[in-house]
Amino acid sequence: MDSRVEALQQRLGHRFASAALLERALTHRSFGAGHNERLEFLGDAVLNLAVSALLYERFSGSDEGDLTRVRAHLVREDSLHRVALTLDLPDVIRISEGEMRGGGSQRPSILADAVEALIGGVFLDGGFDAAQGVVQRLFGEIIAATEVDAWSKDAKTELQEWLQARKLAVPAYRIVAARGEKHAQTFEVECAVAALGLAQSGEGRSRRIAEQEAARRMLEQLKASDRPGGPLRS
Repeated sequence: MDSRVEALQQRLGHRFASAALLERALTHRSFGAGHNERLEFLGDAVLNLAVSALLYERFSGSDEGDLTRVRAHLVREDSLHRVALTLDLPDVIRISEGEMRGGGSQRPSILADAVEALIGGVFLDGGFDAAQGVVQRLFGEIIAATEVDAWSKDAKTELQEWLQARKLAVPAYRIVAARGEKHAQTFEVECAVAALGLAQSGEGRSRRIAEQEAARRMLEQLKASDRPGGPLRS
């Protein structure tokens, strides 16, 4: 077995009984058949359950909303990307030559998906206890070190709650533009609050990131306007 793959298993704390499962988990769809998308689907569910169990134990006095918010931060793409880098996944991911030339082995979305696929693979290879152990090793330290208050609401959630508290309809998001090559696109998204006739735009490497940026800018505008003397109060 490749020494890099051997080192990966040591970092995971799980040695695969099925080398084929591990190989599939590390195979991007650009490489060909036998890619990791189905394992990614499974791993996403396993990861959410495993993290939920850890949070349930760690934050015994927190309500569902707090736990959901912390979990969302832990399993989002940028968090999984950081985990992928600690596992040195760019060195072992299997992608096509074209994808490699385009920087695919460093792309956050590909690496984040591979983390989920690995967790799905561990689940099939060793059961939930094995997967839970891997998740504990990957996320346990940050969960133990944090407090619920440190995890603020994301901009889209905060904006929606701000509007609903004032009995206004939730905002609408639409893609205004997508620029660049397919493997490295930048999205521009508009966030519109029709009831107030307001719109803000945001950019990001994914639609989700662009939506969050647009929502953040809209929140800033609304909060400024909602101060005494602002247009929403005048």
